[in-house]
Amino acid sequence: MFRGINAINLDEKGRMAIPTRYRAELAESCDGQMILTIGFDRCLLLLPLPTFEDVERKLMKLPMMDPRVQRVKRLLIGHAAECELDGQGRFLVPELLRSFAGISKRVALVGQGNVFEIWDEESWHQNREQWHGVVGLDDLRELSPELGSLTF
Repeated sequence: MFRGINAINLDEKGRMAIPTRYRAELAESCDGQMILTIGFDRCLLLLPLPTFEDVERKLMKLPMMDPRVQRVKRLLIGHAAECELDGQGRFLVPELLRSFAGISKRVALVGQGNVFEIWDEESWHQNREQWHGVVGLDDLRELSPELGSLTF
């Protein structure tokens, strides 16, 4: 499971290093083979290849005449870039994807269970503050049934 937030600098070539604590899990689960694609909140999604392939198979089973399905497929599959960790645990973030997410130098790598989100660090901080301000007691009364069933 990928958890936590890591602040990372991209190098001059647009490469990003995965923190050491995740490298063994990525080596075991996907042999360092990953997919980088766009997310829905102006961030990027980094998924181990098998995880992405599961999502891709599920998307391909959905009705192709549904315009919502087509939009999701265009976003996730159409922008998917294969990437592989090099010997130093780095991978290239393509310019097209960096541009989409507004990434220049500093990023926030945010673990989301079986996927990472990659944010421009400033955008991450702005969105986090906005989300924190939105989730109040009134919002908690209107949770979806799935979220309402969570317990600690």
